[in-house]
Amino acid sequence: MPYVVAYCIMFLQLAMLVFGNHGSLNLLGMLKSEAEKVFNQDMFFKKTVKYVGEPMTHLESIASSAVRAAIKVKASVIICFTSSGRAARLIAKYRPTMPVLSVVIPRLKTNQLKWSFSGAFEARQSLIVRGLFPMLADPRHPAESTSASNESVLKVALDHGKAAGVIKSHDRVVVCQKVGDASVVKIIELED
Repeated sequence: MPYVVAYCIMFLQLAMLVFGNHGSLNLLGMLKSEAEKVFNQDMFFKKTVKYVGEPMTHLESIASSAVRAAIKVKASVIICFTSSGRAARLIAKYRPTMPVLSVVIPRLKTNQLKWSFSGAFEARQSLIVRGLFPMLADPRHPAESTSASNESVLKVALDHGKAAGVIKSHDRVVVCQKVGDASVVKIIELED
């Protein structure tokens, strides 16, 4: 495996000399997409579940269930509501074949003198994780939200996914969220 990485780096350096920066980035994107085509996701999922061991933590079992459900129903995207980013990172750990849209719900904090929102930092941290696309939700919807505000944030997330081109009409979407004290994984089939 280290030899493959060394060859890729040498190949990329050669491409930069021949094609310039823009051409080498296009070539790197093509190499990445070809590598993703031959990646055995099912074997990786089973190895990761085996490595985690038994008993799994509650959040870990929700994350693995969300990924398995998304693969089984051939979902186009997984939407994960989170305030810390941990749930979305756990979902991305199982390397799902579809993108994970992490909706970070900001929290209002105070130190008795000034008010501040947390959430932007957590969304930025998620940018480095493979397959995770963070989105900062409207701060008017608190993390301990009702069902109606969850639906409005979900609609905004679906619209964002449609604008990005990862969600189309009649696609299935897996949503992972916390409702009260319970964690929920639900499958939504979109209409027109």
